[in-house]
Amino acid sequence: MASSLSTKPFLTASRTDSFSAFGSHNSDLRSLSSVYLRPRFPKKLQIRAAGSSYGNHFRVTTYGESHGGGVGCVIDGCPPRIPLSEADMQEDLDRRRPGQSRITTPRKETDTCKIFSGVSEGLTTGTPIHVFVPNTDQRGNDYSEMSLAYRPSHADATYDMKYGVRSVQGGGRSSARETIGRVASGAVAKKILKNFSGTEILAYVSQVHKIILPEDLIDNDTLTLDQIESNIVRCPDPEYAEKMISAIDAVRVKGDSVGGVVTCIVRNCPRGLGSPVFDKLEAELAKAAMSLPATKGFQFGSGFAGTFLTGSEHNDEFYLDQNGNMRTRTNRSGGIQGGISNGEIINMRVAFKPTSTIARKQLTVTRDKKETELIARGRHDPCVVPRAVPMVEAMVALVLVDQLMAQYAQCNLFPVNFDLQESMSTKLETEEVHF
Repeated sequence: MASSLSTKPFLTASRTDSFSAFGSHNSDLRSLSSVYLRPRFPKKLQIRAAGSSYGNHFRVTTYGESHGGGVGCVIDGCPPRIPLSEADMQEDLDRRRPGQSRITTPRKETDTCKIFSGVSEGLTTGTPIHVFVPNTDQRGNDYSEMSLAYRPSHADATYDMKYGVRSVQGGGRSSARETIGRVASGAVAKKILKNFSGTEILAYVSQVHKIILPEDLIDNDTLTLDQIESNIVRCPDPEYAEKMISAIDAVRVKGDSVGGVVTCIVRNCPRGLGSPVFDKLEAELAKAAMSLPATKGFQFGSGFAGTFLTGSEHNDEFYLDQNGNMRTRTNRSGGIQGGISNGEIINMRVAFKPTSTIARKQLTVTRDKKETELIARGRHDPCVVPRAVPMVEAMVALVLVDQLMAQYAQCNLFPVNFDLQESMSTKLETEEVHF
């Protein structure tokens, strides 16, 4: 096996020397040999193959592992002169951190962030922002059995299949602890969107196991963060919140887990975001959401339920409101049409599977290919969805701010066509923008 994995040059030294023996009149042949000896992979392809970065204009790279020294992110492309401090990130990191309540993992981490670069005297400088959060409550010994046997439905086996090596403790990069970098950078993105266009991003738990929150109980126009944060499961309806908490408690005491759904809405999103055809806004949102740990499904607008309707039932008819603005009477499109935001409320749902690591005996296979039984130790969420709420918000914010910067660069570089377009910012008047 080792020999089959070894890397050898295309031409050995002796064979290369044999080419030189032909003399100068065979220089073309020697040139041909050098072509085969030199790997020819585009640098851009090599960089993107890493998989730990997202965004083109507002680019975020996360780093770190669950039980290493710490985790964090580097934000590149953030606009300068934006007031920013650790406190701006800490609010969302506190919503994401473990140990919040009995229905989350008992791991005790403060998740206190530190900005190491990119901010001077309270303002962003336009240079890369480095954010670091130390790991302070590691228990690597809890994962000794898992260094020998694969946890069912976890990333243990596939990481070995891909890399041939992995960080055993806590799942390494596959752990939800990696999302700290996403949430920290997402807080910056949310601040930019709020200040630029009054854009608000709110996510909440709409399903836990078989407890489903009816859509008509939530008014997306008036929903507030306080409503969402009023209970430990982050469901804005108190009655259904209690049902969801009971469902999590029921499996928690049995060492089992359940999944659920996070709904996310975006209010006051600028019109025109999204770039057809491959970078449609809902496609970017789907990719970002599905990159989160434990995600298994994504629905946008009417989602799969829309397949039961006819075109006349599903279409969102246009009308002019009292201010002469074009709106849609319904919003089955979810705020995006043709891959471009239309100004209506953006609405999406993200499905999360039951936590893979459970304290119940399961059948599995060891790394040396022997069948065995495993009872996983460690500290894990009986249901990931309450802590996934700020993660979903963060990924949506990263998509929108990246698309906002792309739109501004392409379509607002010169004066817009006010017969068909509108100012992207609620904070800037047209006469304040100089070209």
